[in-house]
Order: sequence, then C-alpha cells, then structure tokens
Amino acid sequence: MRAVGYRKSLPIGDEDSLIDLELPLPEPGPHDLLVEVAAIAVNPVDYKIRQSNDPGGEPKVLGWDAAGTVVTVGEKVEGFTAGDEVYYAGALNRPGANSEYHVVDERLVAHKPTTLSFTEAAALPLTSLTAWEGLFERLGLENGGLNQDGALLITAAAGGVGSIVAQLARALTSLTVIGTASRPETVEFATRMGVQHVIDHHKPLVPQLAEVAPDRLTHVFGTAHTDRNLADYAEAMRPFGRIVAIDDFESLPIGVLKPKSISFHWEFMFTRSLFRTPDQARQQHILEQVARLVDAGVLTTTATRDLGPANAAALREAHRILESGSAIGKITLTGF
Repeated sequence: MRAVGYRKSLPIGDEDSLIDLELPLPEPGPHDLLVEVAAIAVNPVDYKIRQSNDPGGEPKVLGWDAAGTVVTVGEKVEGFTAGDEVYYAGALNRPGANSEYHVVDERLVAHKPTTLSFTEAAALPLTSLTAWEGLFERLGLENGGLNQDGALLITAAAGGVGSIVAQLARALTSLTVIGTASRPETVEFATRMGVQHVIDHHKPLVPQLAEVAPDRLTHVFGTAHTDRNLADYAEAMRPFGRIVAIDDFESLPIGVLKPKSISFHWEFMFTRSLFRTPDQARQQHILEQVARLVDAGVLTTTATRDLGPANAAALREAHRILESGSAIGKITLTGF
C-alpha cells in the first residue's frame, strides 16, 4: 500500500524529510478496525515527532487524524462492520494514518458525521478530543451548563484546537468566550468559530482583558505561549480559576498561581491510548457526541485548506505551513 513517512529526522526543506513509501497491508488485531483512509489532516504533533524522533532508518509513518471506510474488523469488535464510515485520531504508539490503509483500535473510533465529507470530517478528531477533554474534564466545565458564570480565554483561537474550543464553549456553556488573534484573517475566523471578543496576543494582555472581562477570567485554555503568559493569566483571573494547557515548554513559574489558588492542568489527548486506560472508549463516546452536534448544525468543520492527494510533496508543504505558525484552522489531504 502507498504511505508517506520518514527514515531520518531532517529539516522540512529537505526532500528526504518525508518520503513516499510502499508498505505491507497491516493486519487488524482482535479489537482493531482496518480502515481504507479517504482523507487525513495534519497537526503540530506530526512535525514535532518528525523533528525529535529519529527512527534510525526504519520507515515511520505519521498522521493522527483520519476519516475513511471500515474494510475488515477484528474478531472481538462489536460496534462496527465493513462499510461503516468512520473518523478518529488513533494512538501515538502505533503507526500513523498517512497511508492508504490503517489499523486502529475500535475504542478510539466513531462513526463519521453524516453531513460532512471525509475531508471535512478528517479535520475534527484530534482537536475535538483535545477541546472536549480540556473543557469538560480538565477545566471541569459542565457540558450543557448554561447557567455558568465566568469568562474563558483561548489563546490562538483561530488555530486547529482553538477554533473547536471556541465552538464547544460557545454552544455548550454560558461563559463569555474570549480569544487571541492578531491578523485580520485570523480575527475573522476566530469570530466565525464563536469567539465573542478578540484580543491581540502581540499586545499586553492584562489591559485588553480588563476591558472585555471586567469581572476577570475564570478559565484559560492555553494552546501557545503558556509559560510566557502565565503571570498575566494570574493577574487577570479570579481566585480559584482554572488553567489548562496543551503546549510544550521547558519550565513553568507556577508559583504565581498560589495567591489566588488557581489550578493548572495538562491536556494530552493521547494519554488514554498511550497508557491503555480502562476508559479508552471514552474517546469514542466523545467523537460520537461531536458527530451528533455536527449533524445537528451546532458544530462545523474547521477544515480550511486541502492540499489534494496525500503524497510526500504535499505533506512536506503541510508541515512547512504548520511550522511557520501561519495556519488557520486545519490543513487536510484527500485520497492517495
């Protein structure tokens, strides 16, 4: 089968940083689905692994957002049959979905929203899981709690995660939704995704937040620069506020949170699959709920740019765009 991967960690400008491969068709295990992949999406985790995890010459396939059709199912699979249209993010410790066929644990998979194309659906799984877990599990917000008082700040609200956080928060909570963006096109996209007040992350945050949230923030969903902004968050938040972060940094001065008893939480949507937690199927349930909300017209896809069929050249371009920090929403690729 055709696939795209890499054998050595190289800068994305090198033609060998991502290469076209021919690999054997994978065999599904007892709880697995074999999926014919129709579309994929690209996330920062893809280029971060490519940059830092050198496979030493062995081909490594990336890609943790996919939509496609079930071909065969493992002997212990109960919820899916051949022909089902599905979408999912998969697991970091298994080969990724940048391939014509992909094997994935059924507990991480849901039926695709019927109102979306495969391409539109492929943009949603990883970011929807991250947003849902961050909002309702880490920040402790009530799903459907429309009497909640407070204000939520989302950094990089036009990004892949930020744009779905904004939609979920606006639709399923009563919090005031504030997002950061700086370019006219990102401001427009963030607003379309549900952000009520946009502030510029290139300017001091505290005075801007004082204007749009005079009663102070209660929650922060940090997708970027959490270490740099933490002191500002502490100043702009109410006592007992909550912060969740998904970005990477070497250290964090959490002492600034102590006077207000502000709590800090990590969100990493691969934790359940990496450690095979007993509640892995929770991710299937989340994606099924997201699909229902999409089909009801409550949520929309965050796919903004499709680069055509998946091959090494197209995926190198997708990585290049993401590494530049200029992406809006999600980049997808359709077919192989």
